[in-house]
Amino acid sequence: MTQPLEWLNYHHLLYFWMVAREGTIAQAATKLHLTHPTISTQIKQLEDVLGERLFVRQGRRLVLTEVGHVVQRYAEEIFSLGRELVDTVRGRPTGQPERLSIGVADAVPKLLTRMLLEPLRRGGAAVHLILREDRPERLLADLAAHTVDVVVSDAPLPVGSGVKAYSHLLGECGTSFFAASSLDVARRGFPKNLDGAPMVLPTWESPLRRALEEWFARNDVHPKVVAEVEDSALLKTIGEAGWGVFAAPTALAPQIRGQYEVVLLGSTDDVRERFYAITAERRIKNQAVAAIRETARTRLFA
Repeated sequence: MTQPLEWLNYHHLLYFWMVAREGTIAQAATKLHLTHPTISTQIKQLEDVLGERLFVRQGRRLVLTEVGHVVQRYAEEIFSLGRELVDTVRGRPTGQPERLSIGVADAVPKLLTRMLLEPLRRGGAAVHLILREDRPERLLADLAAHTVDVVVSDAPLPVGSGVKAYSHLLGECGTSFFAASSLDVARRGFPKNLDGAPMVLPTWESPLRRALEEWFARNDVHPKVVAEVEDSALLKTIGEAGWGVFAAPTALAPQIRGQYEVVLLGSTDDVRERFYAITAERRIKNQAVAAIRETARTRLFA
């Protein structure tokens, strides 16, 4: 027997979207020229159709649930497409660029992300970028839910993750060590100059941290770990402030030395950093994503 179609009432979706944007039903009611009970009823009906709570109350405000955030992103896309549809039918130029949602793992250096995206800005390509930074497992869940188009990560798709996606290697390079000029670390004798030196390292969840620890052991180097930092930009910032030595991709060494005004202590090719674009497609078809991969291969990791 054929299953009945599940219809979505777009008025309900509109009222939900307005409340999510305004933060309270009262403010949304003012914008929509409707009563408070009307909007409350419509949102309750939308929740009944979806079978999920979309808001929880925190004080006087309504806060989106995890499902609510997903529905909000879809609502924004739906209403944007609706406006574009009306403009197209009426012969008005839409002026709408291609939307590309990119999830960036929090361990990926911000400098690397910026350089990967540079061609999309310089090339005159009509691309509206939506950038999200989060833990890789959350971004992969968003990729599976089609709320991001591509995930840039420092690790490939984990085996057995359950997400149907494909890892495309952007490139790899060695690792370099940097320190503020005020830090008392020998400039020569690498890597022995790292022995006993204060060091700021990524957390153990990072592939780089595990590779560094193995390399330290092989070279009989025992740095003094003063901080473990998840966010790559924060790690460099406190390294710049003189907390300790920090490691970063050799491909970014000139930019790191210039931006953070630090000195290069030494480099090794024995600790390789790899970066990936993870997509839902086996072959990259999106031209903007293809441009990112080309930049990585021809400029960053050539």
